[in-house]
Amino acid sequence: MNLLSNFIDYGIVGILLVLSIVVVAIAMERYSFYRKLDIKDFKDIKSLELTLTKKLFVIASVGANAPYVGLLGTVLGIMLTFYNMGTDAAMDTGKIMTGLALALKATAVGLIVALVAVVIYNALLRRVKVLMLEWEIANGR
Repeated sequence: MNLLSNFIDYGIVGILLVLSIVVVAIAMERYSFYRKLDIKDFKDIKSLELTLTKKLFVIASVGANAPYVGLLGTVLGIMLTFYNMGTDAAMDTGKIMTGLALALKATAVGLIVALVAVVIYNALLRRVKVLMLEWEIANGR
């Protein structure tokens, strides 16, 4: 059971931290790309849009799924706490509350990762829309 406890504590939270690093790395790459981009190099709006939105689906996917990964950690943590309660009838409330608090930590981390990913996604999407509008204005459309 200690292995499962470590998986919940380090595995789920570790996955969420890796996802947050991926989101930040893609966001930095996209922001840098947008700053260097010359919209005059594009002949049509569709090719510009394809270029601008590349990799944004990853950020959106993390934002949509991180709460579920955190929830999975919470469910597993609560199941482990109930299992331990069932095998040790004399378990004190301190151990129960500690187990539940650790389980809820996974949901909290999942929500934080999702919130950051959604904010970054929306900011980048806004920049995409601005660049596309600038292209349309420059090309008289």
